[in-house]
Amino acid sequence: MSGSGIIDKFELYIVSLWLLFFLIIFVTADIPVCFGDNCQFIGVMALLLKNIVPIISILLLIFGAIFYFRFNYKISGSSNLSVKISDIEDLSYEHLTFLTTYIIPLICFNLSSVRYVIVLGILLFVIGVIYVKTDKFYANPTLAILGYRLYKVTVITRKGQKSGIIVITRDRLSISDQIQMRHLDEKVSFARRG
Repeated sequence: MSGSGIIDKFELYIVSLWLLFFLIIFVTADIPVCFGDNCQFIGVMALLLKNIVPIISILLLIFGAIFYFRFNYKISGSSNLSVKISDIEDLSYEHLTFLTTYIIPLICFNLSSVRYVIVLGILLFVIGVIYVKTDKFYANPTLAILGYRLYKVTVITRKGQKSGIIVITRDRLSISDQIQMRHLDEKVSFARRG
């Protein structure tokens, strides 16, 4: 696998964690609010030091947005010739599997403890390595929220039949549809009806 392929998968992994980063910001942000006459601003440095975890999460959300726009740009280019779907299986439940297996349990960490924040960072790194090495980068709950669907298809090409291809698409696909595919990996492609 090429270095850029690994980077693309890692970027999609960061995108898949958007919901986790948003929830971490919501759970850990500590902005003091005072409505009395004796209120004082605690200072920029004190505010930053109280909110290191949310700041890191905001940065990762921003990187995720950049990575998503890069993904959109890459898949908007030219596609291969049209192929016909001869068999199809909806895999959209894979988005939910990733969400319930990884995102929901990770938000339950005690993020006010430095030790748990370090453990969360290590876990996110290990899950990312597994995510990239097992080619599960397509199981991305953020893409589902943004309107993408997952299918496992068998297609008929000019060279014969190819089966077991995972396609990420915004279209609802069915048997006999003509699609244009842009390969993201050996077995994963972006597809659009065409």
